[in-house]
Amino acid sequence: MTLRAGIFGYPLGHSISPAFQQAAFDHLGIDAIYEAWETPPEKLGHAVASLRSGDFMGANVTVPHKQAVQQHLDTIEPLAASIGAVNTIVRDDSQLVGHNTDAYGFIQSLKREAKFEPTGKRVVLIGSGGAARAAAYGLAQEDIGSLVIANRTLGNAVMLAEEMSNQMTDVRASSLESESLESHCAVADLIVNTTSIGMLHGPAEGQSPILEEFIPGDCLVYDIVYNPEVTPLLKAARRPGAQTLGGLPMLVYQGAVAFELWTGQPAPIEIMFTAAKKALES
Repeated sequence: MTLRAGIFGYPLGHSISPAFQQAAFDHLGIDAIYEAWETPPEKLGHAVASLRSGDFMGANVTVPHKQAVQQHLDTIEPLAASIGAVNTIVRDDSQLVGHNTDAYGFIQSLKREAKFEPTGKRVVLIGSGGAARAAAYGLAQEDIGSLVIANRTLGNAVMLAEEMSNQMTDVRASSLESESLESHCAVADLIVNTTSIGMLHGPAEGQSPILEEFIPGDCLVYDIVYNPEVTPLLKAARRPGAQTLGGLPMLVYQGAVAFELWTGQPAPIEIMFTAAKKALES
């Protein structure tokens, strides 16, 4: 019996999850296929319900469904409930359980790939969606010094900042158009983009969420967009000499945890990284 897993998102032209998840299944000799299920918002409920039957193990969930998918699940694990976003679904008999592996993937990437220790650091976080929630939660657990949440819609940034005020003392909201954003970035140790701005095949392809002149040369700029590998934001950050980190490591680390939840086996991380990099190059 061939098992099935896949990813829900819209659009999905950028996704390389099928490449590295399939490589992991094949490497361990697991009879399973991993597919891309491009799913517009109005069809999400029906698509998720289909996981309850057949040979499905579960699914990954990406933009724009990480918050909306929760209403279609039977149970949400405590971490995902705290974050308010689900990026992994695990089928347990006929029950669908929501998990969040993004927070883990986000922090692991910072520490392992960028050698960045978040404790006490000043952070500007761009975005207020599911990925932003996971990043903010992960950073709060690392006891960062301060957090500024910047978003095009200020109200959404304010709501997330209010939620995070239970986790940390110095957190505030800003609009991406605010004059104060430049001053926040100027003293930041870490600037993170959690939006889809700059994503290949996305609505804001070729764009950067902030102006190049906002980026100091002595900070780390982390763009969780992984396709293209070097986004417009990362290109802008490199010109003044800032350290940069792309989204590929976070994608693989969070995907590895999802793989282990589905299969109960340790994920072959190096195999997954190799397949992911090859998929990006092609």
